[in-house]
Amino acid sequence: MNNYNSYPQENTHNSQFVYQDVALQQSLVQRVFLWMTMGLAITGLTAYLTFESNLYFNIASSGMMWLLMLAELGVVMFLSARIQKIAFSTATILFGAYSILNGLTLSVLFAAYTMESLALTFIVTAGTFGATALYGYVTKRDLSSMGSILFMGVIGLIIAGVVNIFLGSSMLSLITSAAGVIIFTGLTAWDMQKIKHLFSGVYADSEEVKKLSVIGALQLYLDFVNLFIYLLRFFGKRN
Repeated sequence: MNNYNSYPQENTHNSQFVYQDVALQQSLVQRVFLWMTMGLAITGLTAYLTFESNLYFNIASSGMMWLLMLAELGVVMFLSARIQKIAFSTATILFGAYSILNGLTLSVLFAAYTMESLALTFIVTAGTFGATALYGYVTKRDLSSMGSILFMGVIGLIIAGVVNIFLGSSMLSLITSAAGVIIFTGLTAWDMQKIKHLFSGVYADSEEVKKLSVIGALQLYLDFVNLFIYLLRFFGKRN
């Protein structure tokens, strides 16, 4: 009789733990999106203010653009490599600094494209990103095998972009834009599933978990921004 009564109690406790695990996981994923949204807002505001102040012209017409891009790369590499060793406050400051740096470099888009095309492309990017991230979160399919292929694609995009600086080929630009949309759409789903698995089995909202939220936000932020840039080459109407 005692064994019979204890079984449903144990099952109830297990169900409770599973529910708490899922609830915490969803809460942590929401925090990732909150950080990502804050980063995008900082970038957008910085880019607009830089454009309005005409500082973008000094950035675009000097070597400052390259310095900013190198600084961005350095921040991303440092955050990715040292996220386990730095404090949460340091991680948030670096993420905010990266968002500002990226806003400075992206300010030239306000000069190159019309406001209408920027707004339209942002809406299309948000819809595409949201749908793909949702797929990565809910799908039962293992997307881990896509990672190496997608990263090879990113390297290919970088090489093609450097080559096209010298060639100036509109056809190559169109091809790389199409490839970029496909690659970063895939990376969005891949990163989303990776973040979901990263938080599975987490039972406490610790300092380490908070730092993982920041690095997860950075990954999705990069996916969103790159997807936006490549879509802008299709939908963007130049000034």
